[in-house]
This record gives sequence, structure tokens and C-alpha cells, in this order.
Amino acid sequence: MKIRVAIADDHPLILRGLQNLLSNHMDIEVSGIYENGSELLAGLTVNTPDILLLDIQMPDKNGLELTGIIAHQFPEVGIIALTNIDSQFYIKSMLNQGALGYILKNSNEDILLEAIKTVYNREPYLEPALRERTWRNMIKAQHVTSPDGGQSLTRREKEILQLIAREFTSQEIADKLFLSLRTVETHRMNLMLKLGTKNMVGLVKAAIQMGLVE
Repeated sequence: MKIRVAIADDHPLILRGLQNLLSNHMDIEVSGIYENGSELLAGLTVNTPDILLLDIQMPDKNGLELTGIIAHQFPEVGIIALTNIDSQFYIKSMLNQGALGYILKNSNEDILLEAIKTVYNREPYLEPALRERTWRNMIKAQHVTSPDGGQSLTRREKEILQLIAREFTSQEIADKLFLSLRTVETHRMNLMLKLGTKNMVGLVKAAIQMGLVE
């Protein structure tokens, strides 16, 4: 029985390259390729794979958002983040959203195949270069509380947290600080991770505890 693999990436060359590479393996069938999140979600309702190789940086819906949706609507799909982003935040966030694997695009073919087969068996997979560092950081993060976590925030993160607490939107923060919207959203997600909060209400409470707002 073949493992049915779908691929979602906004770069056509990467899509075709992965499709050609996986097609050379008799135990794998490429069941679909998608260039954006909308196409992916529509395709999954028609042709649900065993494994999804998902890029984090998609044009309409990012990988974090898509992972949460897919993990809820298609729990049988094993999601593997396949990305250029070597970030502890994104690794932890993708796993928390429901992904079972995380590998980098510069990984070799053996790691890709190992990830697919491991996640197919419903076991988590991080490539060896990421594994030890990720679990060590995740264990440390469990001991961070909001007041203590504030000590590890950068000046920029404190500035953005203060603006969030003052009810500025991400776009307004970006305009005010001359940053891109993506940069602000990344800071926002990093703040939630560092401070152990799940939503904007938690960030506002943390800002108050840290004395950033009255």
C-alpha cells in the first residue's frame, strides 16, 4: 500500500522538484500539489492524503493557520512542515498547532523519506539537526512565567507589547514603527510564546504586570 503525499508550496520549482523526487519511490504516491492555502483546503476535501508537506510561508494563509485548520478538519492527515525557517518559535508553534514533523528544505532525501514514513506511523519527527535543541528549549519555556518572561524581552518586543496593550492593530504598529506587517506579526507570535499566553488578552495582562501600561 502506497503512502499518499500532498505538497503545498508557493514556489512551482520546489513543487515540481519534490513531486519528481517522490515519484521515484514505489511506496509513495503524490496525490496533489498546491500553490496556496485556498487551493490546498479545497483539494483536501476531494482528495485527502496520508501526509502533507506544508511550507510555512504561503501567500494567502500561513502554515500556522493552515495547520490548525487541517489538524481540526482532517485529523487523519499527518502534517510535516517543510520550510527554510530554522526557528524554535515556528517549530514549537507548528507542533502545538498539530503538525507531527518539521524539516528544512535543505535536508537530504533520506531525511525527507524518514520524516514521511515516521509521521505516516503517527510518530513525531524532527530532523536530527533540530531535535535536541528544540526539545531543550521547549522544556525551558515551560518554566517561564509572564513577569519573569518580561526580563527576556528585547526593547522592540516591549515596545510592540506596549502598543498591543494600547489596542493598536498590527498594521497600525507596523506603520508607527516603520516595520513590515509580517515583522510585527512575527513579534506578536514571539511575545505569546515567551510570555506563555494564548491570546491578546493574555498579552495585555502581561503588559500590565510588567508595568508597561497603567
